[in-house]
Amino acid sequence: MRVIDLSHSIGSGMSCYPGTPLPQSVPLCTIEADGFNERILTFSSHTGTHVDLPLHMSAGASSLDAFGVERFVGLGALLDVESVSGGTISSALLQPYRELIEGVEFVLLYSGWGRRWGTEKYLSGYPVLSIEAAVWLAGFRLKGIGVDAVSVDPPDSEEYPVHNLFLANGTLIVENLVYPDRRLIGMSFQFFCLPLKLEGAEAAPVRAVAVLER
Repeated sequence: MRVIDLSHSIGSGMSCYPGTPLPQSVPLCTIEADGFNERILTFSSHTGTHVDLPLHMSAGASSLDAFGVERFVGLGALLDVESVSGGTISSALLQPYRELIEGVEFVLLYSGWGRRWGTEKYLSGYPVLSIEAAVWLAGFRLKGIGVDAVSVDPPDSEEYPVHNLFLANGTLIVENLVYPDRRLIGMSFQFFCLPLKLEGAEAAPVRAVAVLER
């Protein structure tokens, strides 16, 4: 069995969505004073690699509590959309993967944008799905969509159409994925994006991994 980490580390040099504060980690106890180390962590529910839930975009919608742990596990596939032009991922770019998509529960998109992680360039200009492409993907009734960018909507969006479409459809959104092994492209694998079990959460950091049999 081979396990590939698809998650970014949470730390001071990471990228955060504009307006989201950087995480903080401060000592609470030390070995010298208390005999053990312990720290206080402060960060947004949308910090790093994380999953968005329906409550993120709709008051009264389902929070993390409504989802069993099995909802965050399933067969996934990584699709190559690095050739995207104009910053918009069209349905035409995805349609060659139809047969692969039909056999999985999570679709992950490889745009190559993750190479900009930790820089200002990561936070703007990233490729996003066109509404047409999002509608097309929503028709597969997937458990989730994952991207190697800070959002599925442009940074200047006011209506967040892709967020709203997927979450209203019951399709979870995993953002800020990282793909260290391009050999995953075009493959199917077991995908895990297990969130911290936070009460009433509209989003939560996840440890996302791909598991291959060999």
